[in-house]
Amino acid sequence: MQRKQESRSNTAILSILGVVVLLVGLIVMLLLPEIKLASWGIMLLGVILIISALVLDFRKVSRALTGRRGRFSAGTTLMASIFLGITIIINGISVNFYSRVDATGLLQFTLTERTKSILKELNQKVTAYCFFVPSKDTVGTTTYASYLLAQYRQYTNFLNIEFIDPDEHPERARKYGISVETQYQAVVFESGDKRRLVSQASILTRDDSGNVIGMEGEHSFTSAILEVTGVAQKRIYFLIGHGEANLEANYSRVLKGLRDNAYIVGTIDLMTFPNIPDDTAVLVIASPKSPLTEAEINAINDYLYRGGQALILADPNYPENLNQIVTRWGIDLLDGTVIDVLSTVAPRDDMPLVPSSRNYFTLTLGVPLISYFPGTVAVKPQQDTEFLMMPLVYTSSVSWLEKEYRAGESPLYTADVDVAGPVVIGYVVAAQMTENQQKLTRLIVIGDSDFAANEHFNQVNNGDLMLNSINWLAEETKLITIRRAAQPFRRLAVNRDQANFITYSSLLIPPIVVLFVGGIVWWYRRS
Repeated sequence: MQRKQESRSNTAILSILGVVVLLVGLIVMLLLPEIKLASWGIMLLGVILIISALVLDFRKVSRALTGRRGRFSAGTTLMASIFLGITIIINGISVNFYSRVDATGLLQFTLTERTKSILKELNQKVTAYCFFVPSKDTVGTTTYASYLLAQYRQYTNFLNIEFIDPDEHPERARKYGISVETQYQAVVFESGDKRRLVSQASILTRDDSGNVIGMEGEHSFTSAILEVTGVAQKRIYFLIGHGEANLEANYSRVLKGLRDNAYIVGTIDLMTFPNIPDDTAVLVIASPKSPLTEAEINAINDYLYRGGQALILADPNYPENLNQIVTRWGIDLLDGTVIDVLSTVAPRDDMPLVPSSRNYFTLTLGVPLISYFPGTVAVKPQQDTEFLMMPLVYTSSVSWLEKEYRAGESPLYTADVDVAGPVVIGYVVAAQMTENQQKLTRLIVIGDSDFAANEHFNQVNNGDLMLNSINWLAEETKLITIRRAAQPFRRLAVNRDQANFITYSSLLIPPIVVLFVGGIVWWYRRS
């Protein structure tokens, strides 16, 4: 009898010890993720102890499960123990192997396809040193940046993340160029001997009054990774000096979209710098209001002749000498206002709506694009041109180019004055000027610039048409796609301690509650 009692006591001790060891392994995994193998070893030991207890007293367990008296109490206890063990093991697995599903309508917690592609192609170690002081973070930058970097880790094994408190380690802060108090909540990316600092200011987005309205760090983080790994980024230059669309004002969404695609975006004034840089991937001329000089036109044409790429946008009453650029490439701009009574954005007659069936990218790449153009001129191909040309977007057959359009008046087609439709709004041109030319000259001319302004960028697929046009010119056809809509800032900002509490309480409290309830049920039925 005494031996049986000792055997049962030993079995109980092994079972309890096994559950405790499993819990210890899970806690070690949560608190010390850098020693995953050790934590898995501890949890394996817990599983072995529980199995050993069952094997040592298998007959007793078998009789308890099949006998009349023990059928309920022992069965309930065993099921509760198995459930608890499985729960702990699943939690341990979820810590290391997990994925997120973005169920938001705007996909606001999803990385762009460009960033995912860059991370998947990463083949050298990059370390992100996060100099965070959560107690001094008043806007939630540390939480946002930590979450964003965690998303990056899902797509590459070459990114390491290290959190450093600059108050506790000022020597490391000085080593990486962090100025105490002025550059808290900064991230330094390092690979080999190259470093790039991303400050808090470059993550925060502000309104015109300087108030923080959200955070956007993806393009800064991705650009930093590309820089420290030595991957060349393509540069997009916008011509300025003639009243063109302003990147920081009415074209700010275009700017953000280009940065999301990991382009470096800048401006160029050909009156100050007479030559277009050799590293220019695409030159954008967004509706100049005043004439270009002869020297500027020659510089642009020379750039295109050498195999350059340009996107030219015009509006009604464009400078006449803008035609000196496009005419050389087999097309002409026709001033006036395009009217399409069959397909328009009511109640405006001067805002033609172009469906996917009349879009070059849809027909050639299968990307469905619907766009409209508020106040557009026409683009006409020349006869017997030697270049490869295709209409980019064009109107319906019940349309025309109104030469004397007046806002507020119903337009009427006038023969011998107006130009009958269909009217081409945009053209794609590809040309090889010399046999030794390394790449084709690419040109897209669109008779409207307002379709890509902030007011219209997120309507239908206007923004997609603008960004896809630049991607095609930059020979980045894999980036041509449909993008998500604008993302409002709705993230929950919590500090690191609060995040740890949420994580650990969600992992530990449910199994503890189940164990407690199971114990009560077992005791009640046993008595």
